[in-house]
Amino acid sequence: MADLQSLFQTVTQAKDEQELRSHISTQVGQYFAAKRSGLFFFDALPEKIRDRNLQKLMELALSTEHNPVLRYLVERHTPVHEALVVSPSSWRLICPRADHWHVMAGPIVSQGQLVGAIGFTRVREMPSFDTQNLMDLSALCLHLSTWVATVRSSQQLLKTNRLTPRELQIAELVAQGRTNAEIGAELWITENSVKQALKRMFRKLNVSSRTQMIAQLSANSKLSYPDSKVG
Repeated sequence: MADLQSLFQTVTQAKDEQELRSHISTQVGQYFAAKRSGLFFFDALPEKIRDRNLQKLMELALSTEHNPVLRYLVERHTPVHEALVVSPSSWRLICPRADHWHVMAGPIVSQGQLVGAIGFTRVREMPSFDTQNLMDLSALCLHLSTWVATVRSSQQLLKTNRLTPRELQIAELVAQGRTNAEIGAELWITENSVKQALKRMFRKLNVSSRTQMIAQLSANSKLSYPDSKVG
């Protein structure tokens, strides 16, 4: 059976989010004696699911209005089990599934935002989750959140490093609030060349605006004007 230290090591050794999910899923389920367990990231969830019934269940499960456990995570960013937020009878109405008689979930946080969660369920015959479970889950979530922040920052830095020296020059001038025409005049290129360069830069960085681009580059220390206003 896994212990907390081995769980922490598994988290640290994962190279990406897919590997993290595949390597940790069995271990966490065993450690927390859960009937079912799962780790997911909100930005990786499919927008549409072919099975309409499953789609409806997912929409209800991820609704803060319907799901008090999720609402607790969103508002407090701390682990929770259903008994902390609702009575047993109320939980039966909210989630009548036999394999979700007891549930516990913990947050995965990056830059102050809830980006994912790890959850566990137990059937009726199993004991409910307790304070020790919450404490252990809190420690695990801290490691998960640190891992996510580190890995996503590294991935973003790789994207940033794809910019050419000329594209970084353009970004510097954008950060200073220069217009496309002014940037073109400064670099001795046409205004249309500036527009096309910005489109390429947006695709490389996966952003849709000048403001998002500057915020991302500044966060990765690629610009010398992090406090400048973007026009």
